[in-house]
Order: sequence, then structure tokens, then C-alpha cells
Amino acid sequence: MVTFIVALIVLVVGFLTYGVLVEKIFGIEPERKTPALTKTDGVDFVPMAPWRIFLVQFLNIAGLGPIFGAIMGIFYGPAAFLWIVFGTIFAGGVHDYLSGMLSIRKGGVSLPDIVGDELGNKVKVFMRVLSLVLLILLTTTFLSGPATLLQGLAPLSTFQFGMSTIPIAWVLIIFGYYALATVLPVDKLIGRFYPIFGGILLFMGLGIMVVMLGWHSAEMPEVMDGLQNRQTNGLPLFPMMFVSIACGAISGFHGTQSPIMARCVTNERQGRWIFYGAMVAEGILALIWAAAAGTFFADPETGLYGIDGLQAFAAEHPGANIAALVIDKVSRNWLGTVGGILAIIGVIAAPITSGDTALRSARLIVADFLKWDQRPILRRLIIALPLFLCVFGMVFVDFNIVWRYFAWTNQTLACFTLWAGTVWLYKYRREKYPYGWLIAAIPAAFMTVVCISYILIAPEGFHLHLW
Repeated sequence: MVTFIVALIVLVVGFLTYGVLVEKIFGIEPERKTPALTKTDGVDFVPMAPWRIFLVQFLNIAGLGPIFGAIMGIFYGPAAFLWIVFGTIFAGGVHDYLSGMLSIRKGGVSLPDIVGDELGNKVKVFMRVLSLVLLILLTTTFLSGPATLLQGLAPLSTFQFGMSTIPIAWVLIIFGYYALATVLPVDKLIGRFYPIFGGILLFMGLGIMVVMLGWHSAEMPEVMDGLQNRQTNGLPLFPMMFVSIACGAISGFHGTQSPIMARCVTNERQGRWIFYGAMVAEGILALIWAAAAGTFFADPETGLYGIDGLQAFAAEHPGANIAALVIDKVSRNWLGTVGGILAIIGVIAAPITSGDTALRSARLIVADFLKWDQRPILRRLIIALPLFLCVFGMVFVDFNIVWRYFAWTNQTLACFTLWAGTVWLYKYRREKYPYGWLIAAIPAAFMTVVCISYILIAPEGFHLHLW
């Protein structure tokens, strides 16, 4: 309980202090007109209220990432808490703020153009490919995850593919919704309903936290118990944990989402609350679910450590989507039938709404490359259809494999975004803040080491020995 409370306080204090420093180094210009005001088109560039943008941004970046990632990360032990807290403050918050604010400064452009402007045209081309791969992988994970949860609530027809049972009916229903949200104007579905879903997701997290602190605080894992690796599959804590916990600490996917909301921001003053603030809110959500997963399976009578119990639970369900099973089990047990259903709905809504904005972001990246005006709906459909087909094909790949490749691609994308932010700060802000570029360079260097190390030793990479 001590670790959780301290971590929660540090996250809030980090937003109020380090977030202000990041904003100051960037140098906001409140009098500058934003793209939402200068390029209003009624489709993607649409002025919106700051509170609404914050909730949409939070929902867009949250999805299943901070929940699934935190659950998979706590397998490595209480060290996960440290990465969630310090990763959010010093890496994720900086990454999200710079990607959003640089998009505003550059006219609402997508992430590949932000990075390409600072790192060169060859990197811009590479970023377009990497971003599209990431968004397709992410949409796949955010399609199969909620479909599995919905199948548990209301079973429909399934499809057996190899060793996997795919809830094909729910997959098709969610896919139909994705098509609508990807091509409709941003204020019709996303701007209107997503703030509600964002509120539900926050309510769900707070409900889990209240129950955990009130009735299960004695079983919560603590940093004082030791930071040693508790993973039983033989994978090392570094760099594996730093890739598993992506969206709860730093996520390249966020850099693809921030420009969507950057096209709706009406004043640069709103940037810290929307971009850095949404990342801190996501860090808090990740912290809650990491603690919940590490607490729920504890057995005080036998002295079974919560994470050990989680490991045993995972061993009983080989090949299953463990994170989805943990969410279902924790929600139903701690919040009762009604609360559990509401919590699960929140967890279902979050990935669905991140999946469709991922496809929307992919559409915008392709449109920016082709320089196609997106006001005609036919052009939106022409771009979106091939993306839909790619995602649907990926649904038949094992979820755990897709998640690992998504996680690595995700963190690699974050590296490029942070290096681009480093270059921009060095070019335009070093006269006033000679060392201000370090706020992006230090996390960029760290994440570069993480990503290179991961692909060298991971089973899906070169599978080299750690040493």
C-alpha cells in the first residue's frame, strides 16, 4: 500500500512540477492561432472545448495499453511501479507533449511529417511505414481484446483457427463501427461520445482502486519486497519489462494520436493539460491495474505472494489472453455483478475507441503523404479500405505474438519522436535554455538502448544470450 500511495502522489506532483518545466522549455505562444482556427474544415480540423479534447485524448491513448501492459508488466515484480511512475513523468509525458505541440506548430501535420522535418526525408519515409505497421498491429490488438471480453458477456458465433477460438461475430460488429469512426467527421462520433467513455474508464479505475485500498491493501506488492525479476518464463527484467509496459509509461502510439487532437486545440495554453495531463492520467490507470493484478491473486492464509499467484493463474491458462481474463476476474469479484459489468464495459470501450482512432490516424498519415483533401468522403473510403483489410487479416494471428511485435514497434516509434523533439528544442530553444533539449534527449537515449536490446535478445527477435 505504501508503494502505491507514494507512486500516486509522485505522479501528480510530477505533472505540477516537471510538466510545467517542459511547457516552459518548449515556449508556448498563447497569441498564436492554432490549426483548428486557421484550417477549419469540418472533418479533421474542428475546434473543440479543452475538457472534451482532454477526455478524447485520454481515451485515445489509453485503450487496453495501460491496462494490458501494466498487467503483463507486473509479472516482472514491483519494479513495474517504478517504471510506470518515472517513465510517465520523464519520458511519456515529454513525448506526448512534444508530439502534440509540434503538430500544432507545424500546422496539424501527422507524426511522420513531424519527425521527418527534424531528422530528414529518409526518416520521414521510414516513419510512414513504421507508423502504419504500428497502427495496424495496434488496431488488431484492440479488436481481438474487446471482442474476447464481449464474448464472455454475450456469447455469439465463433471461428476456430488453429489453436485459437476467434469470436468472429463480435469482431465483425466492432469492425463495422471502426469503419464509421474512421471516415466520419471528428466531432460526429469521437467528439460527441468519447468523453463519456473516457469518464467511464476513469470511474472503473477509481472503483478498482477504492476496493483495493479499502479491503486488500495488506496483500499489495511493495517495492520494499525487492526489485528482483519475478517472471517465470526466463525472460530478463531489462529490457523486457520496459517494452511490456508501453502505454502506461511511454508509447509511440501516443505520438500518432496527439496530432488528431492537435487539430482541435484552440490555444497553446491547453497543451500541458491535454497532452502531458492525459499521459499522467494514463499512468495512474496503469498503476491501479498493475497493483490490482499483483494483489488479487494473493492468499494470506498460505502466504502466497500476489505476483506468484498471478503466475500460477497464467500457467493454468496456456495460450489464453491472460490480461483479458485478469480484467474479467478482478472486475467481477471486486465490484460485484453490476459494477463488474460497468468496469468491463469501460475496458471494452477504451480499446475500441483507441482502435478506431488508430485507423483514423493511419488514414491521415496516408492522406498527408498523398496530399489528398479529406473533405470528400470517397477519398476517405479509398484510403481506409486497404487498412481495414490488413487489420482483418491480422486478427487470425496469435494475440500474444501480435502484442509483442506491437510493443516493440511502439517503443521504437517513441524513440524517433523523442529524437525529433531533441533536435527541435536544440535548434529553436537552446539560446534561452542551452540544455533544455536534454528533457527529450535523455529519455530518447534510454529508450533507444531498450529497443535495441529487446530485439537482440527477444524470442521474436535475434534470440541472443543476454550477456
